[in-house]
Amino acid sequence: MEFQSGQANKTLFINTLAFTICFGAWMLNAILVTFLVDNQLFNWTAVEMGWLMGIPVLTGAIFRLPAGILTDKYGGKPVFTGLLLVCAIPMCLLSYSNSFWTYALCSLGFGLAGTSFAIGIAFSSVWFPKEKQGTALGIFGAGNAGAAITTLLGPKILDFLTDGKTNPVGWRQMPLIYAGCLVVMAIIFFLSTTNKKPSGEVRSIPVLLNPLKSIRVWRFGLYYFLVFGCFVAFAGWLVPYYTNVYGFDLATAGLLASCFSIPSGVIRAFGGWLSDKFGARAVMYRVLGGSMIISMALLLPRMDIYSAGKGFSAPQSGTITAISSDFITINDQPYPIVAKTFKLENTEDEFHFWPIKETWQ
Repeated sequence: MEFQSGQANKTLFINTLAFTICFGAWMLNAILVTFLVDNQLFNWTAVEMGWLMGIPVLTGAIFRLPAGILTDKYGGKPVFTGLLLVCAIPMCLLSYSNSFWTYALCSLGFGLAGTSFAIGIAFSSVWFPKEKQGTALGIFGAGNAGAAITTLLGPKILDFLTDGKTNPVGWRQMPLIYAGCLVVMAIIFFLSTTNKKPSGEVRSIPVLLNPLKSIRVWRFGLYYFLVFGCFVAFAGWLVPYYTNVYGFDLATAGLLASCFSIPSGVIRAFGGWLSDKFGARAVMYRVLGGSMIISMALLLPRMDIYSAGKGFSAPQSGTITAISSDFITINDQPYPIVAKTFKLENTEDEFHFWPIKETWQ
């Protein structure tokens, strides 16, 4: 099979762009649900917020296998184009939502955008030889940065649409903007790509499902469940976590959440290159182990800790002869006192990357 680098690179670029748009739409609820609850437009509980953020993720995960099979069978062009158009419908209807259940049903629909990963992976793979697939798929995976686009720009868009929160119902225009982006991307994808299916004879559905008999597929699926599951969980929950626990405004919370999403998306291309060079298994095990170790830092929640610290004692018994704010004098021997400065009183309004402390006696 002849490798057409020009057409392959073009397809990879359009694939990555479409995946970026889909991923941004997939993570919409992280920003929008937080905005709606914080501004008391909907009186949803923390559990209901969790459902609304999790439903699109669940839809995208469940339907990835059928989406991948359809891509192998019919090619990426019709499947990806159809996905973009289908997701635009519930995204548009979301702007008319007035209850938890209507919002949940619309989220269930546009959550299909999460299947774009399976479609894009399958469609990108057929254009590149085996020795180049790691780098190509790593570049495609950078589309995860779509989550950062939503968390970074979403609060600014909402602020503009609601006239600085003076017109809260302006939020209903945001799903329409996302629906429009999905439709425009569908048109671009259809006009800019050439359809291609895996070489060889057309395989039946049972044949396409044969890999599920391999324990290796399930094992690597578990690894992916842990790594990508953590990424999606953090990308969705960091925004309400920052607003609820640290009291940040939505724009600041979105900025900090994007600081997490952008590097994890961009570094995927480098990870793909490393996989081509050193082997996917070796790289994957190191990434999984490193992620588990680093995630341990998140076990410590925000807290105020008071503990007995180092004091001082006189070397021998005696009589206190003087006391001041700076010293205690015993038998004419002064002992300095570390006084409380109250420098931590305003920490609620400050940002600190590392833990801070104050010691006094």
